Amino acid sequence: MNIQGLKQSIYQLIVETSTNLPSDVRRSIQLANSHEDKSSKSGTAMNTITRNIDMACENVGPICQDTGMPTFEIHTPVGTDQIVIEEAIYEQIALATKNGKLRTNSVDCIDGANTGNNLGPGTPVVHFKQWRNPFIEVKLILKGGGCENKNIQYSLPCELDHLGKAGRDINGIRKCIMHAVWQAQGQGCSAGFIGVGIGGDRTSGYSLAKAQLFRETDDVNSDPVLRDLEDYVMANADKLKIGTMGFGGNVTLLGCKIGKNNRLPASFFVSVAYNCWAYRRLGVELDATTGEILKWQYRDDREPKKMYSPSDSKSEEIISLNITEEGVSEADIRKIKAGDIVEISGIMFTGRDAMHHHIMEHDAPFDLNGAVIYHCGPVINKDESGKWKITAAGPTTSSREEPYQADVMKKTGARIVMGKGGMGPKTLKGLQDHGGIYLNAIGGAAQYYAECIKEVLDVGCLEFGTPEAMWKLRVEKFQAICTMDSHGNSLHKEVLDSSGKLLEQFA
Repeated sequence: MNIQGLKQSIYQLIVETSTNLPSDVRRSIQLANSHEDKSSKSGTAMNTITRNIDMACENVGPICQDTGMPTFEIHTPVGTDQIVIEEAIYEQIALATKNGKLRTNSVDCIDGANTGNNLGPGTPVVHFKQWRNPFIEVKLILKGGGCENKNIQYSLPCELDHLGKAGRDINGIRKCIMHAVWQAQGQGCSAGFIGVGIGGDRTSGYSLAKAQLFRETDDVNSDPVLRDLEDYVMANADKLKIGTMGFGGNVTLLGCKIGKNNRLPASFFVSVAYNCWAYRRLGVELDATTGEILKWQYRDDREPKKMYSPSDSKSEEIISLNITEEGVSEADIRKIKAGDIVEISGIMFTGRDAMHHHIMEHDAPFDLNGAVIYHCGPVINKDESGKWKITAAGPTTSSREEPYQADVMKKTGARIVMGKGGMGPKTLKGLQDHGGIYLNAIGGAAQYYAECIKEVLDVGCLEFGTPEAMWKLRVEKFQAICTMDSHGNSLHKEVLDSSGKLLEQFA
């Protein structure tokens, strides 16, 4: 095999998967955009999503800054040297990371040390199978941590919130799938896609669920029972009114694919793999001798080339905040209400899991009094002049910071926290007591927000790795929606409660 040709093909697959959504996913999002109320918060979010998709293609930059755990599914002809292919994948993963097409996402599971190149025990995931075709097939999926955390597995029979008992039958399976969609809310960057695995054991059930995500969104299930179940879920999921980013709206689910395996008599698992709207998976067929790409999978002539239309934009009143080194005052924050669109210019700081834990026991790297803390792990590299440049900067799921956030705000004096998916009662009370707000940025919109970041001013705790370090940024016109205010209002709780009541109709 021509090793150089193989490496070039694998690198191209990695870059395209990270930066350019497949044709079927684009069609699904385009249809969803047409169904969402343009004047609603969900409509605003969907508008940003379509704009971000176009920007990622134009910039050849990551659609979402969380490029996930790269997972390769590979078929090879009998006699192919699989070790050579695996070594080429490792090398090209490291190169794509160095070039800013992937975020440094591989960390030690005990001390959190980042390898810096996306290589390490279990990273990336590479699965091989032989077949009798003469060509090599390589499929890749990049599934971010936010949606990975909303995967869920049910052991039947079980009791489900709002749905009651789910038994060991098709009706119990149906309840589990509807519950899986409901529990994801906006934390998995809805509107999303789900793969469902029925049966198997705990491990194979999840593998089967994730394998469904490699199916085309518009394919037809060959099993009539599963086909009817897929149709049922797609016909009813949007009735939950969770909406884009969990803001409440017309579109909640973009696709549902279901597979089944035999199970043990004692076990009955329903496993659900949730995938965000940034559904990044592509495949290639390679010449087994030259390593060159013969054919792209998940690409076709029906692909909408442009997703964003300026006519989709609806002007709404915007509250502009200019954040100086002194921060923003409590009086200005108390004026902002849940539902307001806020536009920030000036100083902003990133901070996520490792940083929140660090601040609980140490001083923050910077003076955060009156400041904005953005839950973000950016893709960042140095340019030719040696200056840091952020190339992707969407929000991470904020719920992971719930144990810390109120205490961090009280200790540091920070007034604004921003991420995606909302936060819980402890943070909401902290916002009330301290005089703060939570802003929900649009999950996955990594290119859209990177354009708002004009300069990297400084960095603290770089030893944590670039995603977990605290970056001091200068931003312009950085927009997000206030979903939790200083008066005890939470749009996330409202949608959770209202969608829970709507879920009861499927009991």
